[in-house]
Amino acid sequence: MSNVITSISELRAIVKSWKQEGKSIGLVPTMGFLHEGHQSLMARAKTENDKIVVSIFVNPMQFGPKEDLASYPRDLEQDLQRCDNEGVDVIFHPEASEMYGIDFSSSVDVTGLTEELCGKSRPGHFKGVCTVVSKLFNIVQADRAYFGQKDAQQLAVIRRMVCDMNIDVEVVGCPIVREEDGLAKSSRNSYLSPEQRRAAVCLYRALQLGQTLVLEGERDSLTVLARLKNDIEREPLAKVDYISLVDADSLRPIEYVEGRVLCALAVYIGRTRLIDNCTLSV
Repeated sequence: MSNVITSISELRAIVKSWKQEGKSIGLVPTMGFLHEGHQSLMARAKTENDKIVVSIFVNPMQFGPKEDLASYPRDLEQDLQRCDNEGVDVIFHPEASEMYGIDFSSSVDVTGLTEELCGKSRPGHFKGVCTVVSKLFNIVQADRAYFGQKDAQQLAVIRRMVCDMNIDVEVVGCPIVREEDGLAKSSRNSYLSPEQRRAAVCLYRALQLGQTLVLEGERDSLTVLARLKNDIEREPLAKVDYISLVDADSLRPIEYVEGRVLCALAVYIGRTRLIDNCTLSV
């Protein structure tokens, strides 16, 4: 049975004892409501480390005033079972007051990489992400930390933060886990009605179209983006937030598809905002 820890001091004591024993530590940061995508991160961590810590913390700092903090899905009992199934050693499940004490007034902000994609749609989001992840890195002192490629911008931003701040952790990106019909696994999928769930496949379908267009020789970004937008808008329940083709490293928009290109999109299905992406290599 996984050990559930709610205090920073207790977790630090456990980590200190592991370090004294020469154990390597893998960290999987999550906001809970775990699914197969999270479990794939745990499984990867298990193969590469002696001890595994999974954090379950719905971070208020990364939610905007009109976003779904209060309604974000939670199921701790199911989360604990999934962690047990993957052999997790410690689950760190703090209260917000434990992570952000009285008069908390510090933050970590990465510029540049956060100006496009979700950063443009959700101002302040990545400041909240970087702040909580840097705190987790400081608390756990992990050798490796595992993040999913579905949040491609988040992964790039965290890698930049780790590099810029000389944080001694290896950031490991793991492949997107999908449903049989291609929909990327996400905690927010639970918001979808059966009709909306069927409609949500339009995200994956658009990414496949983008890959096909590039393979067939299309290189003009505006042409590719227009085709993808038209394809998604065939679905009446879908409303495009953004569709972008950006350089896979800098996340800057491109005019011409060459090298490693990230095709990323965010689409509202009803009131639920879903994201997905794929890498196009030319």
